[in-house]
Amino acid sequence: MFDSGAIIGNGTDVPVESINPIASFVVSVSRGMKNGDRFYPEQGMTRVEALRSYTLDNAYAAFEDKEKGSISQGKLADVVVLSKDIMRVPIDELQDTQIDLTILGGEVDYVRGI
Repeated sequence: MFDSGAIIGNGTDVPVESINPIASFVVSVSRGMKNGDRFYPEQGMTRVEALRSYTLDNAYAAFEDKEKGSISQGKLADVVVLSKDIMRVPIDELQDTQIDLTILGGEVDYVRGI
């Protein structure tokens, strides 16, 4: 679908799968299944593609890309701070990433451990 130029919005299929966005990011990149096999691994997204599909492309799909989806002046300050750099950490460490902090509309909404 990427090759056709389609915009790909990403997310979970709750209740079929976990709502965990980190797990979904890992699967988008690795195509790994619970049994350890990889499902069409050649169709895995790059980390940049996966991140964009969860942020800007989802905002676009919801007709909200003028307000959300990227960190830009004038947009809502919706930000997540992660325990690991998901763009660089080894693939086998991705699943250990935790959400440390979320900011919604410029206000701290969640702090891990508090």
